[in-house]
Amino acid sequence: MGAVVSCIQSALRTIGRTIMAVINGIGNIIMAIVNGIINFLGIIVGFLTCNTCGGRRHRHGAGTATARSRGFGRRRHRTTAAI
Repeated sequence: MGAVVSCIQSALRTIGRTIMAVINGIGNIIMAIVNGIINFLGIIVGFLTCNTCGGRRHRHGAGTATARSRGFGRRRHRTTAAI
């Protein structure tokens, strides 16, 4: 009798795990579709606003050190060609 109960428990456990795997797969598919729609809408909003929304400010000359501050700017040396 115990073997029959164990077999039924094992079968029900397998069915339960199968149903949960199917539900998990459906949930992942729905999440992928929603994330795709959100990304697509984000691209459209970025296109319509020229990517200026969201608090990002475009700074001209942004960087840690420019070429002029490192001393690589335009140098004015006398040339020997004028002699």
